[in-house]
Amino acid sequence: MAETPSSRSGGDRRGKLLGRPGRRLFGLLAALLATLLSSGLGPASAASAPHARTATNEGAAATVALTEVSPRVPEEGDTLTLRGTVTNEGETAILNSSVAARQGVLLESRAALDESMALTEFSLDTDGPIVQGHSQDIGTVRPGMSRTFSLQVPVSALSLGADGVYQVGVTLTGQTEDGRWDRILGIDRSLLPWTPSGSTEGAGTRLTFLWPLVSRTHLTAQTGADEEQTPAFRDGSLLEEISPGGRLHRMVTLGADLPVTWVIDPDLLASVDAMVEEYQVYEGDELVAGDGQQEARAWLGALQDAVRNDEVVALPSGDPDLASLAHQGREVQGALRQLATATETAAVTVDTVLRVEPTTDFAWPVEGAIDPSIVSVATSAGAHHVIARSDSLRDDGLAHTPSAARPIGDGNTAVVADATLSTLFTEDMSSTSNAAMAGQQLLAQTFAIARQQSDTERNLLLAPQRMPTGDQAQAMADAIRALQEDADWISFDNLSATAAAEPDPAANQRVPSADEYPSRLRQQELPTSAFQTMRETQRTLDDFAVILTRPDRVESPFGNAIRREMSTSWRGHESGAAAYRFAVQNGLEDLTGRVSIIQKSPITLSGRSATIPVTVENNLVQDIQGLELRLTSSRRLGLEVSETQQIAVGGGHSQTVKFSTTARANGRTFLEARLFTTEDQKAYGEPMRFQASVTSYTPRVLMVIAGGLLLVVLAGIRMYTQRKRAAREGEASEDDAPAGESDSDTNDGDAGTPPRGERLDPDE
Repeated sequence: MAETPSSRSGGDRRGKLLGRPGRRLFGLLAALLATLLSSGLGPASAASAPHARTATNEGAAATVALTEVSPRVPEEGDTLTLRGTVTNEGETAILNSSVAARQGVLLESRAALDESMALTEFSLDTDGPIVQGHSQDIGTVRPGMSRTFSLQVPVSALSLGADGVYQVGVTLTGQTEDGRWDRILGIDRSLLPWTPSGSTEGAGTRLTFLWPLVSRTHLTAQTGADEEQTPAFRDGSLLEEISPGGRLHRMVTLGADLPVTWVIDPDLLASVDAMVEEYQVYEGDELVAGDGQQEARAWLGALQDAVRNDEVVALPSGDPDLASLAHQGREVQGALRQLATATETAAVTVDTVLRVEPTTDFAWPVEGAIDPSIVSVATSAGAHHVIARSDSLRDDGLAHTPSAARPIGDGNTAVVADATLSTLFTEDMSSTSNAAMAGQQLLAQTFAIARQQSDTERNLLLAPQRMPTGDQAQAMADAIRALQEDADWISFDNLSATAAAEPDPAANQRVPSADEYPSRLRQQELPTSAFQTMRETQRTLDDFAVILTRPDRVESPFGNAIRREMSTSWRGHESGAAAYRFAVQNGLEDLTGRVSIIQKSPITLSGRSATIPVTVENNLVQDIQGLELRLTSSRRLGLEVSETQQIAVGGGHSQTVKFSTTARANGRTFLEARLFTTEDQKAYGEPMRFQASVTSYTPRVLMVIAGGLLLVVLAGIRMYTQRKRAAREGEASEDDAPAGESDSDTNDGDAGTPPRGERLDPDE
């Protein structure tokens, strides 16, 4: 383990204050203290610490890491084997070094165990005397280099006394190139349950160990346009997880032989089940065919065998983030309904895929942190048990570890996981020393609990992190086997039995207030805007489904995708969560846009009545129905349009309907065609607008024109008649005149005769 920042800064400050002479004096004092300690002088008291420890000494630092303690629970007469490594983390070589075990230090309580595991440096007050005669020379260790060691120490040399948990340490003593005196350069500690009397055998302490099968969101809402609806995955990470050596593959393989309660996200099962047949995977922006069918079948088959005789708890499908929903989405319409649907589909999915009947009566908030609103949301979908953790539902005033079950009102129960046990495997378990220490701590902690009020029965719960790595799963499996083989003070039970056990009346049953909820977890929650986006996507989906003849082909993939948007796995991945929400909404809008009205170019309407054709196109693979098409004019008094037209279009086809129009005025107008759902009269899609030029005439105008034409015709007829009559009268006058006289002669000779065509007034 690297030198801690605090130890470095402390050393730097001492160097500045003391100077070179002061540092030499400080080194001599440290060497003197180490000599006294190695001689067996100095106190031994209760303490604790994690594993690989670093001690600093003026630029030199060494890490001691215990990788094996065997036997894990020693008995009288045993020889204890302590194996590990020494690493020089300093800048100068370590010289003339050796490792040796320290005598056992009894830790009287769980608090003492926690304190011991929190120590990072050697202390005269907390580490026992050195075990004489069982050291191992290490010699020279260059900077950055490591050496292994293996100590064989008789248990009798550890000075273990009464039953209990003992701290046992291993220290590195040596010199450095710039400090030629012996001193402690590094230390690591472990814990030993010691029960020579066997007094805990048959004790009534039971442990429930949750084994979670949860992953992040893998499936998209997208499906192929074919009849099989080929599913599409965001990437190939799920195949990696279920393949041999992958995280989920190791979880199933390891858990098959362990006394655990399986906690499964049904959406994970549905995702792997989708890989059994043809599927697609995104590689960048391109979809390619997936090839993990064999791995998917093998993983599901192995899981079916593994859970056959164990309890299976099904989380709501998609593993919704209960805290985010309670704090950010509860007031958003429809959000709680999504949780209810996720719960309803959970049991069906698990039963279908694994052929086992799960229990859906448990809710699991993030890290077991609860407040009243989280409990309310968690139980709103039908769960009556909430998996909490003891660092949320605290028992600060209690001297013993109570049973996990706590009634919290309204018929609900908090099943409280022990926080110390549940966080033992959160570190990097690829480190052998970390894994060994976690297993040893689990033995010691459960032993310490069993010794508290040993005549009292209790049920403990260990709820690890939601998505353990493969190495963490291996460390947990090794620790469970160690309990099975060496811990006769504990037995195993399933989660339902622990939830139903008799609660401890002294245990805290008060749900912490909202103000006590950890700010660190609150900062990771989905924002309210995320739930608002889910609501809009659900509304779009509902409006789309009513026009489909096979709505399940869209409701299922997109409904599941909306619930995946609530997943706990989005914590710490805000940008990824937002991108997923956008992709779901965008994909749904793309589908709805495939039912549209084809754009028309400007048209001209001639005459009083005309017909306007409008075409609706369906580019979906299924038929649509339940739509009506309306055509409206921007000049309602100038152009009347016929009634609404009903629309039903086959998949991949189009339908043209004709609207009859009646014009009452000339000029330009704009027409708008829009689809509406027949069931609820909601507008569907975008309107289609186009221009129409009207050249028809009104009846009044036609009457005026007809009247004018009639007058023209009548005037023409009169003129024609007058000319014909005048012509006949002229011909008659010529026939009556004497021979040799002309018209003009006659008129000129008779001044009293009026000209032809005129009349004399009778009065003249």
